[in-house]
Amino acid sequence: MIDIKVINKGGQPLPAYATGQSAGMDLRANIDEPVTLRPMERCLVGTGLYIALPPGFEAQVRPRSGLALKHGLTVLNSPGTIDADYRGEIKVLLVNLSTDDFVVNAGERIAQMVIARHETARFIEVDELDETERGEGGYGHTGVK
Repeated sequence: MIDIKVINKGGQPLPAYATGQSAGMDLRANIDEPVTLRPMERCLVGTGLYIALPPGFEAQVRPRSGLALKHGLTVLNSPGTIDADYRGEIKVLLVNLSTDDFVVNAGERIAQMVIARHETARFIEVDELDETERGEGGYGHTGVK
């Protein structure tokens, strides 16, 4: 368990885990009036939340499966990454992939956020890579069984 400092400038509850083994916490729309997303339309929706993640962590913003299944609503840049040094408002880039309008209301759960540890990498240029069984086999290389 890690502690994350948060400022809540909205009237919505803080993100929380729904169950003891949930990976994601729901993010809620912090808007003054409902927003209608027409088919194939996208919109940046604020949450009113500002966080300070510890170094070595990121927050990933992901779609909510129920909204995706029932309404075709998803997070366009999924997963969206919030870096540890970002101090602006957490916003969710929603897109409506259905054929019907979708109305986002204040306080509605619009996405989920997963806190994840990550590594910092350094690229080292070389002339060749080690051989593997797969080699250069790319998309569809392993076939369909």
